[in-house]
Amino acid sequence: MRRCLPTRKLVSIAVTTWILATAGCGSSGEPASPDQEAVVTVAEARGLAEGSVATVEGVVTVAPGTFNSATGDQGFALQDTTGGIYVSLPDALDLDLDRRVRVTGRLGQTAEQTVLNTEAASVAALDRTGSVEPRDVTTGEVGEPIEGLLVRVSGSVTRAVVDEQPYGFEVYIDDGSGEVQVYVHIVEGQPVVDMTSLAVDRVIEVTGLAAQYEETYEVAPRRAGDLVVQ
Repeated sequence: MRRCLPTRKLVSIAVTTWILATAGCGSSGEPASPDQEAVVTVAEARGLAEGSVATVEGVVTVAPGTFNSATGDQGFALQDTTGGIYVSLPDALDLDLDRRVRVTGRLGQTAEQTVLNTEAASVAALDRTGSVEPRDVTTGEVGEPIEGLLVRVSGSVTRAVVDEQPYGFEVYIDDGSGEVQVYVHIVEGQPVVDMTSLAVDRVIEVTGLAAQYEETYEVAPRRAGDLVVQ
């Protein structure tokens, strides 16, 4: 089950306040601009110690605020050729999918998922776009090595849908390599994908972010077209 959302919000506020006070600040106390930091790859950033400050550049794969119903923040995900990561933000930004961005933030863990904690002043939208194709993986492969990547899985629905509103819905699928959770978030009061056809034994294909909540790895779809009934 999901943790209480008010608790998550308090954690997010506390982390954000700490970042504003400490992350990359100069003598003026202002947050460091992404342009002031050397850019590292996402894989390099993910390998840094918790609390380290890093600047990464990549393509937006999850629009800001898509996962707000469960995370309580307005974050987004980005990916480069080496890996992907979720960027936690307290306030929503107007960033489209495929927009290239540069972000400076502090590495942390939220419910055991690696995240880059930052705020709006440390996110720069670049004058470029890119395209990220989802990686095809088996349901049993969804785990730490691919956390943060845009992936595509397919398999049979193995259990009745678990309703966790207002946070989202749990769907479980298996292609024979091991069961994985598909976590469907809620945007503007509705699940991001159509839930009506998700009966046990139906085969579905899901595109989404390979994410983690505590000890559970999951695939989180971002929009209606991310789930196809086969």
